[in-house]
Order: sequence, then structure tokens, then C-alpha cells
Amino acid sequence: MPEIHESIERKFIESYEIDDYEILTDIGFKPITHLHKTVPYIVWRLETKSHMLLCADDHLVFDETHQECFVKNLIPEQSKIITQSGIELVKTITPLDYFENMFDLSVDSEDRRYYTDGILSHNTTTAAIFLLWYACFNEDKLIYILANKASLAREILGRVCAAYERLPFFLQPGAKSWNKGSIELGNNSRIITAATTSSAIRGSTANLVYLDEFAFVEQAEEFFKSTYPTISSGKTAKMIISSTPQGLNLFYKLWKDAKDGVSDFTPFEITWDKVPGRDEAWKQKNIALLGDHGFRQEYGNEFLGSSNTLISGDVLQRLTWEIPIRVSDDGCWKFLQEPKEYHRYIVAVDSARGQEADSSVMVVIDYTAIPYHVVAMYKSDKVRPIVLPTLVVEMARKYNEAYLLIERNSIGQTVVEQCWYELEYENIFGTTTKNNRSGRGGQKLTIGFGKHIKQGVEMTATIKKIGTSMLKTLIEENKLDNLTDDIVQELYNFISLGNSWGADKGKHDDLVMALVLFSWTVSQSFFKEFAELDIVSSILNNDDEDATDQLPSPFFSTFANPDKKIDQNDNSWLF
Repeated sequence: MPEIHESIERKFIESYEIDDYEILTDIGFKPITHLHKTVPYIVWRLETKSHMLLCADDHLVFDETHQECFVKNLIPEQSKIITQSGIELVKTITPLDYFENMFDLSVDSEDRRYYTDGILSHNTTTAAIFLLWYACFNEDKLIYILANKASLAREILGRVCAAYERLPFFLQPGAKSWNKGSIELGNNSRIITAATTSSAIRGSTANLVYLDEFAFVEQAEEFFKSTYPTISSGKTAKMIISSTPQGLNLFYKLWKDAKDGVSDFTPFEITWDKVPGRDEAWKQKNIALLGDHGFRQEYGNEFLGSSNTLISGDVLQRLTWEIPIRVSDDGCWKFLQEPKEYHRYIVAVDSARGQEADSSVMVVIDYTAIPYHVVAMYKSDKVRPIVLPTLVVEMARKYNEAYLLIERNSIGQTVVEQCWYELEYENIFGTTTKNNRSGRGGQKLTIGFGKHIKQGVEMTATIKKIGTSMLKTLIEENKLDNLTDDIVQELYNFISLGNSWGADKGKHDDLVMALVLFSWTVSQSFFKEFAELDIVSSILNNDDEDATDQLPSPFFSTFANPDKKIDQNDNSWLF
């Protein structure tokens, strides 16, 4: 979660530069750079066993886990805060009946904390030297500072301005405008601040974009997709992304791609032990406060997966994603492998209404042998249900007349009926509830048509439970591989939601749900006979046979090359 200091804006009326003074912080004495006088605030009195502080209601202190807290939100005899004497219980918190000007400090401390009357308090500082250098020594440049909160972006600009004021006069290019949200220098270079949203710089010709605390940005995927093409199209445009880790999200993917050398970003890392003044004793002290998990994430730069994801955090960190051999211009189609002769494929389909909410997806899986391989995918939140069946059948025909596995809930019923009746595509998995009185949770996989057969699969609680359990097994046992970055990204955020599983708030799980449907399918006894593969035995025996040892049944006679003539009496391919 973003830190709460980003939600407030201090109303300073005077600021003073400070030299040759230091203040005690939780990592030793650090220089004070500025003293800021605020407008009058109501005075509050905070008392612990050993300390007393007079402050504003939104003065920030830290609880026993180093999380920021407003003084006004502390609860007497319950809340605990960090003091110079250690962690202490809040005794009283009282608003007084008078106003006073407050004073805030800017401290040259990476942790942005210092002791005020013995109580650990907060300030914000961000290194902005590169942004200032780029603006001063390059003409006609447009620079954006974006953060998860607009107030934080303005704070970063404040650091740039403070650094500018300290430059020798002959290095300052002069200033045309000087506002809290933007500045323009005499060389026509501009620095503009904004919150990190998908429309923040859409259509802009930015030369440099700085994204701060990117791991904490909500809807980061949408922002990056709308922004990065604009930046990457420029021959000299630059993007800088910085953040502390916050689980396995888009920032983790960008970092991993940079480390693996498969992107244009260059990785730089600073861990706690590279900061002067921090030693083993400092480490143990903070582990005691934050716990091992918290310390590893906050100071060790470790991307720790959530404890409630379907796939274990250790496995998620080991997951790799394949680079597609071909991607459509709109990014909806991704192909990892072209169809292979004699290989068998399933197209798992999860339909949506095409109203830019959830996406309609297809995942093409090669099930010729174990491990199964993802070979192609389609994802779009704009495609209309009336168009989707044609795309589905085209994909299936491309991949050797693949069998369709379509979720028939809601709009999916229309999709499966169009594929079956209008497009006359017969290779569709269905289900039967014959000999099952309730018809709920008792679906059995089958093919063909008949009185008791329905085309497609209805996603029920039982099927989802079995499918998620099998998907976990397939991935953690390396029986399903060749994943795309989109699938891995969704797995990062596929978490426990009470008695079920689904996407974390603000995330999507469309591709994962298509894989859940496929995973339920491979657990069916019918599929074992149909595919001549026993996934359970493979997992128990770790039996990864080569594809040539598990060849398809003779009724598959249409391959990647539709013009190839097949001799139905020639069985040499079986051997």
C-alpha cells in the first residue's frame, strides 16, 4: 500500500536552508537541509511512558512495524509507537484548545525519519540530481515526474528545485516559470508532475519520464501499456523507474526482464548494506521491528510473493515466460509456437461481453505429451461476442483442427452455440450429467452430441475447485510450461478469496480461468483415454516422456499444412 504521507500536503509559509546542523534518526545523526514553517494548526499532545510531543493532528509517527500513523488516529492504551527509548504504548492523545505554527524538517536521510522529542517522526527526500542535470544541460526537453500520488510527484519536484537553488549562478539556466507542480527553465526545458494514470502523458512527446515507487501504482499495467510505446518510439527518449519491492507485480516483471537482458532497461540495485552507517547490529534491530519477511522486502530488495496466492511464492519467483515469435499489432494475439504436424491441441476459451471490463481469451495448449505447452493466446476486452466465435474457429483450424474447450456460462453459451451450429465446427468438448440427478457439480467430459450432452463446460464451484487444485499441481510440478508474460502476471495476483480463488482487487484472471478449465479437463478419466496420457501417473512417477512416444490417434488428419495429402492407409507415422 502507498505510504500515507503521500496523501497530505504541508502548507508551508516560510522555508530556510540549514547548514552544519544534524538531528538524531533511527540510523544515527543526519544533516538537516531545510526548516519549514507551516500555517497554524490545532495543537495535539501525545504522551507515552517516557516522552511527550506537541504536534499537529496529521503529524506522522511510526508504529511497532514501522508503518506510518497519523497522531490523530492513535488509540490510547492500544497503539504502540517507536520512540528513542524503544517501542512504547501511547498513554494519552489530546487535542488542545489553541493554534500554533508548526515546523517541519527536511533531513538528508534515505529512511525519511527522525526523532522529534524522542518520538520517531517522518520527512520525505528523493534523489533528483539526474533530472536536474538533464533539464539544465539539454534544451527544449519535456520531463515528467510521475508517482502513485500527485503530492509525492510534487515533493520530488521540490527536491529538484532545492538542488537547482544550490547550483552556482553560472550553471543556472534561469527560470521562466516556477510552480509547485511544474517548472520551465530558460533553455525551454520543462519538468511537469502528475499522478501515474493511464492518461498522464498520453499523446505527449516526453523526452524523459521518471516513475517513482512504481510497485505501488494501481492499474500499473494499463498505465505502462499506454505510456511505454510513446517513449520507446523516440530515438533519444528515456524512462527511469524506481521502487522498493511490493510483491510480484509488473515492477517485478520489468526488473526481471532487465536482469535477464531481454528488455531495454538497465538494472541498478541498492540494498541496505550499501548504505553508510548500517551494520549487522542495525540489521538485527530492524528485523526485530519488521520481522524477517518485512526486512527482506523493505531493505533486502526481495520480491516476496503473497502468502495467499494459488501458486506458492517460491515457484512464482522461479517462473519464466517465453518471448513470442509473433505478436499482432494490437497486442491481442501472441504466438509462441507454430502448429506442428501430428501434434494435438486444445483451445480453452473464456468469453466476456467486450465492454472493456473483463477480457475474452483463448489459450492454445499442445497436449501431445506431458508436460503440456502453451503455444498461443488471444486476449481482448473489446471484441464483441458475435465476432468471437469466428476468431475461435479460425484459431482451432490453424492448430490442426484443435478441440475447443469453451466455458458456457453467461455469454459463453452463445459462443459455443455459434461455433457448433452456425460455423459447423464439430471438435468441441462437451459434458454430460447422465445418471446424475442434480446435474450440478457432476459434469463429465465427453465429445459428440446426444440427448444428455451439452456442448461446452459450465463453470461450477466444484469444477473450479478441482481445476484450481490441478492447475497448482501442473505448474508447481512443471507439467504445464511455455507460459506467456500475461499468464504469469495473472498468476502473481490469483489469490484466495474466502472459499474460492480469483484475481486480487483491480486485477484480472481471464487467462488463468481458461487454464483452470483446461486443468479440470486433464483430471477427467475421459481425457486420459482420449489423449492417451495419464497426468496423475506422470506426476507420481515424474515421467516426462518425449512427444514421439505419445503420438496422436488416427482420427486427427488435418495438420498445419492443409494442402498435404494424407494416405489414410499409411500407418508408418505410428512408428
